[in-house]
Amino acid sequence: MKFLRAISNLLRFDRTNWKALTLCVFAAAVFWVFNALNKDYSTNLALPLNVEFDAGKFATAEPIPGKLVINVGGNGWELLRKYLGMKVPTVTLALERPVETRKIPASALAPLVVSQLGALQLNYVVLDTLRLHIEPRVSRKVKLTADASSVTFKKNMGRISPTTVMPDSIILEGPRSYMEEFGDTLVVSIKATRVGSNFSESTEVLVDHNEFIFRNPPVVEVSFEVGGVEEIQRQLPVSKIKAQGVDMSRDSISSSWLIAERDRTRFLEDLANISVTLPGVELRKGDTLMLAPILTGVPSYATLIRIDSVELRKHE
Repeated sequence: MKFLRAISNLLRFDRTNWKALTLCVFAAAVFWVFNALNKDYSTNLALPLNVEFDAGKFATAEPIPGKLVINVGGNGWELLRKYLGMKVPTVTLALERPVETRKIPASALAPLVVSQLGALQLNYVVLDTLRLHIEPRVSRKVKLTADASSVTFKKNMGRISPTTVMPDSIILEGPRSYMEEFGDTLVVSIKATRVGSNFSESTEVLVDHNEFIFRNPPVVEVSFEVGGVEEIQRQLPVSKIKAQGVDMSRDSISSSWLIAERDRTRFLEDLANISVTLPGVELRKGDTLMLAPILTGVPSYATLIRIDSVELRKHE
């Protein structure tokens, strides 16, 4: 019992004693930190990397690293300052022949770093090889069209006018190999649901390798009129096949069309201008083939929904 009371008395500190103990612990910690920072260490540092070339004539086709990681040795205080971002130098790499420069070994990067490290010593560059992909910069003008096939409408409503894109063309600029992938026309996809009134929306022009391509403008306005529509079904005559010994399963086909209500009368008159033919094929005796018909003379305001196929049979 006396032993426990002695322990209790030993651990009983007043406020003054606790402050003294705290100061002692703090002083010991500071002393330990200062003593540790006076020693030499090795560590990795990430230095900002700036690759310079004529951006007006050349463009990157792959991302260029923004950091160069190196292993350095030196006094703890100096390493702490660098680690905390104080006086961290930027490594600038100037390229005279950017297209031809695809690989830069670590041995070539080391001299650029050494002169900027001050009291620190460069042990090695962590990256074995810096890989670059820079190409001549090419610019071209591309026509724009819109694909509104993913747009859905409210019941008995639909698109009743051509889709307009403003502006109707765009300037693309970037690495030559990527620019060669583009055709003369670029499709802008439109997505919207349950549209019930005239449509107008700003849409970003997205392209392959988007991060490497400069677009002017990057955003276009897509619009079309929306109104009441109806589905019309009609039989269309099929032009006869002239090939000898070939029979058609039918001489007319069923077709379904989506028409604006306002265009019903005009469409019924224009049906006479739609011709249906079959693509030319070679058949051997006994062959049977289903073909999708080819329609010409279709009014621009009419949308074909469904159409029958035609069976051909070679009997001679």
